[in-house]
Amino acid sequence: MALLRFPIFLLAVLLLHNAAALPHHGPAKHDYRDALTKSILFFEGQRSGKLPPSQRVSWRRDSGLSDGSSIKVDLTGGYYDAGDNVKFGFPLAFSATMLAWSVLEFGGMMKGELQHARDAVRWGSDYLLKATSHPDTVYVQVGDASKDHACWERPEDMDTARTVYKVDPSTPGSDVAAETAAALAAASLVFRKSDPVYSSRLVARAKRVFEFADKHRGTYSTKLSAYVCPYYCSYSGYQDELLWGAAWLHRATKNPTYLNYIKVNGQILGADEQDNTFGWDNKHAGARILISKSFLVQKVGALQEYKGHADSFICSMVPGTPTDQTQYTKGGLLFKLSDSNMQYVTSSSFLLLTYAKYLAFSKKTVSCGGATVTPQRLRAIARRQVDYLLGTNPMGLSYMVGYGPKYPKKLHHRASSLPSVAAHPAKIGCSQGFTGLYSGAANPNVHVGAVVGGPNQNDQFPDQRNDYEHSEPATYINAPLVGALAYLAHSSGQL
Repeated sequence: MALLRFPIFLLAVLLLHNAAALPHHGPAKHDYRDALTKSILFFEGQRSGKLPPSQRVSWRRDSGLSDGSSIKVDLTGGYYDAGDNVKFGFPLAFSATMLAWSVLEFGGMMKGELQHARDAVRWGSDYLLKATSHPDTVYVQVGDASKDHACWERPEDMDTARTVYKVDPSTPGSDVAAETAAALAAASLVFRKSDPVYSSRLVARAKRVFEFADKHRGTYSTKLSAYVCPYYCSYSGYQDELLWGAAWLHRATKNPTYLNYIKVNGQILGADEQDNTFGWDNKHAGARILISKSFLVQKVGALQEYKGHADSFICSMVPGTPTDQTQYTKGGLLFKLSDSNMQYVTSSSFLLLTYAKYLAFSKKTVSCGGATVTPQRLRAIARRQVDYLLGTNPMGLSYMVGYGPKYPKKLHHRASSLPSVAAHPAKIGCSQGFTGLYSGAANPNVHVGAVVGGPNQNDQFPDQRNDYEHSEPATYINAPLVGALAYLAHSSGQL
């Protein structure tokens, strides 16, 4: 009997070590439908511009109504990307793309939330149409970030410079332009049936913007470094966005020109690079998954290699396989970076669920160093991540504001942390607002649905307002989560 104890002990250790890999069985631990509703509502709290009569987040009011007036271009609308009052075009466009992709893959499961999700997509795409109104130009930022960050004020009160920054042939920005083209193309698919005229306008603009991005190559933070860095520097270059933009235009148009572009340029643009972090800066992993659909679902044989590229990314995230390259905290959370780590959790979960959908459709699996990984396994890994985010974690804390009994109360978010205009009609000045930043009290406005940057690598979260790395929400954290929650709500019988 002594001979048997050692292997059993070893097995127990392996099971504990690979806890993140274990599939979930039984009833859902969370109300994914409630979380879905809230994840979409969050975007209304991030709106800039003239708010519509349908606005549900009542503590927000109109803001940024003169955006673009300094250069005689209407740049009102769009989203504030996080807890400040600048409109950064690069993360805004990525968030718009991921919102649209969420609707395209999982919108059929959203039921009553589908219209709200479409509204969120449209608020972004309407703005991106304005930002691309002039040929060979993309307006990529509204607001002087350093001056904005020197103030703590509500967007309704902001009096800092609303300087406009752009990319054009003399100041190229293939990354931000191609991401904008991707967002417009993805949105065109969302509205293809419900608003074909709008959809046609979006796809026509996407083609024009992509052509500009490809023709005038360069990284936008090269010449705009003083204004976009260190906030949203393009660290990964522009090759990933060109591949991503072409992939979206291929999906939106079915034009062989874009298929040929991918075939000819894929390797040059990094199709097989081992950069396994998907987010607002690096799109390679997303492009691989998206293009693989053409092979797996549409049977485009010319793109067969993208199944291998996609598999390589997926295998890097499957714990317990020889190809696993991903760090997980002791509590089971995927951990990439200390700054806003939850964005990688939500984007990776979305890709896992989306690829699982393509694999299931084509009756395929993934081989990770000899280990066979099924779509069910990928879904279990993604579900584990979303469950952690919603409260199944060492702190018993939901990282989505307003979901569950215990969630962050001190968001690093100007509008949420200062009294609303309704509660305090008088202007709160630039310096005066800092009392809100350093107050120990909970935010007066509960920013329902906001997902914060998340815990540190030790699964700890201090809930401090001035700790922006962990306490700031962002549109690009929520956008891929919308799709993941729709799938989980549907598969759990909640929708």
